[in-house]
Amino acid sequence: MGLAQTRSSGLMALARCNLSAVLLGLSLLLPAAASAQTTDKGNPYASMDVSDEALVRELKGFKNGFADVNGTRLHYVEGGQGTPVILMPGWPQTWWAFHKIMPALAQNHRVIAVDLRGMGTSSKPEGGYDKKNMAVDIRELLKSLGHQRAHIVGHDIGSHVAYAFAAQFPEATLSTVYLDVSALPASVADLKMVPAKPLSGPFKDHFFIWWFAFHQMDQLPEALIEGRAHIYLDWFWKNLLYKQDALTQRDRAVYANAYNTPDGIRGGNGWYKAFPQDLEDNAAYPKQIDVPSLGIGGLGNPLLVDFMQARIVNPQMVHIQESGHYIAEEAPDQVADLTLNFLRSAERQSRR
Repeated sequence: MGLAQTRSSGLMALARCNLSAVLLGLSLLLPAAASAQTTDKGNPYASMDVSDEALVRELKGFKNGFADVNGTRLHYVEGGQGTPVILMPGWPQTWWAFHKIMPALAQNHRVIAVDLRGMGTSSKPEGGYDKKNMAVDIRELLKSLGHQRAHIVGHDIGSHVAYAFAAQFPEATLSTVYLDVSALPASVADLKMVPAKPLSGPFKDHFFIWWFAFHQMDQLPEALIEGRAHIYLDWFWKNLLYKQDALTQRDRAVYANAYNTPDGIRGGNGWYKAFPQDLEDNAAYPKQIDVPSLGIGGLGNPLLVDFMQARIVNPQMVHIQESGHYIAEEAPDQVADLTLNFLRSAERQSRR
């Protein structure tokens, strides 16, 4: 084999392995790995009590619960009275992502904030992370709590599950609310490995979701991130938050703690590893989902609008311009008001 052929084969192999995405992740984490003493022992959140018991004490009228459903064990926090509302967060968060809006929603609804399969203090099984199956988790959780229908609210990965829930169980779906993300668009399969421009400027101007590939690698993320989740997640807070003070040090501690162990990292990565199956499942669902649906967009608003207009019948759309990706924490009053008004409208519609 000639030199030119050798070089060409090598480059093709690199492309097939998505190593460019992995190397971006390594460039972020290697400085931390070079000094285990600094990263492993320098966690600024190590002394904070971020247990579910401590957190739920801050939310009057709410309590922790666990349910064994669909072959896994889910943790949830519930409170309030009325029509049930399921809240499902995404990566890299837990049920705590909704703590700012839960009291407002609970004034008129039974609020159930869930740690999804692989998240927080829910179980982290080896498989079952395709969103079609995770929607079954939620359907069985609802039944176990004595509910047949609910409003379904999702953010990020939770939105993927919300879409799969509405697609499979429209009779159990009073409405869906998608926060900054809807379901996984088919275009994700064509994402480039090399950014259009060097990643030297503000991330919002050079958007490149390298972590989609990184989280699909076996064992490597666990080896790099364990004990250093606060360093890894700080990159996302810095680049995906519009309002940096929307997350307190306590909030950041909650999430760093949740993704600081091999099991926690592996569980979250399971959602990404299931993306190929999710794309197949999404293509097999009805071309348009006929369920009352609201999209509240921040940083991801363009993609949110594109997907919902294509795959959901008559969606309502709102763009909160001064918000990044984590809108339930960056604009909680707006999100709560918009959601409550929409839920009232959806319930009036369901009674006709």
